[in-house]
Amino acid sequence: MSWLPYAALAALATSLTGAAAQAPLPGASEIEVLDLERDGYKRMTVDVTIQGQGPFRFMIDTGAQATVLSRALADQLMLHNREPALLVGMASSMMVETTPIDGLTLGSRSFYIRQAPVIEGEHIGGADGILGLDSLQDQRVLLDFNRREISVADAENSGSNRGYEIVVRARERLGQLIITSAQLDGVPVDVVVDTGAQGSVGNMALFERLRRNRSLGETELTDVNGNTLSGLVRVAGQLQIGRASLNNFPLMFTDSRPFHTLGLADKPAMILGMEELRLFRRVAIDFRNRRVLFDLPPSAGLPLRFLPSGLR
Repeated sequence: MSWLPYAALAALATSLTGAAAQAPLPGASEIEVLDLERDGYKRMTVDVTIQGQGPFRFMIDTGAQATVLSRALADQLMLHNREPALLVGMASSMMVETTPIDGLTLGSRSFYIRQAPVIEGEHIGGADGILGLDSLQDQRVLLDFNRREISVADAENSGSNRGYEIVVRARERLGQLIITSAQLDGVPVDVVVDTGAQGSVGNMALFERLRRNRSLGETELTDVNGNTLSGLVRVAGQLQIGRASLNNFPLMFTDSRPFHTLGLADKPAMILGMEELRLFRRVAIDFRNRRVLFDLPPSAGLPLRFLPSGLR
């Protein structure tokens, strides 16, 4: 039996709509550009093939440790060589079946996945699967919200950092990139950028520092195992990442398992989800060079502001 930590897949009931603006894509020929679709949770899917079959709809999830298959797709592909493993979700741990995947192809890139959890498709928003961190190492993933495209490229071939207003360093933990230079309402906070989470989630250490913030009541999230976890929702006043300032957005607080898995349970930390990422026009996650890059709309307004140089 093995153990597969799984970092996200939170579906928050509270949402906040952001703005996007036009942005150019890098022009290197090595970059695969894929059209986006939105699933029921407003996460984005791309087409992949497996063993020459497909295309199938997979989410790109920078918060998930493992690439995942829906049970229906695993059965369709006759992937019956399965072994048990413990899958750790946002709300629960559960024994699941896993299977190796040979010939999973994204654009022109093919991967061998040694151990992919097989889960119910309804727990991943009806998608056919998820591309997790085991498929994204040494890559740069670019989310272009205006064009509704994802580009995936080898990080060394994806061009420079020019054109991004904000470039922040991150540290790596279990393949995940963690921004350690952010502040939320003046409190230093570690930030995990998670394209698989609809909304943003804070841990209880952060809650203790921000308990005076205005309350929006309670909500629940549902994890990849189909189990729910409740938590309080409060208004986050100002999140500063580099020279970007995100203001007045809902943040759910709960003692979620991924914070423990990543060693973030005892100090203020949060998962930054898609509702807040969509406030930017582009977000690039460079796993090889441990950088997260942000590109703001040309006239960023509330709840997103661009701070003048020298202000943090």
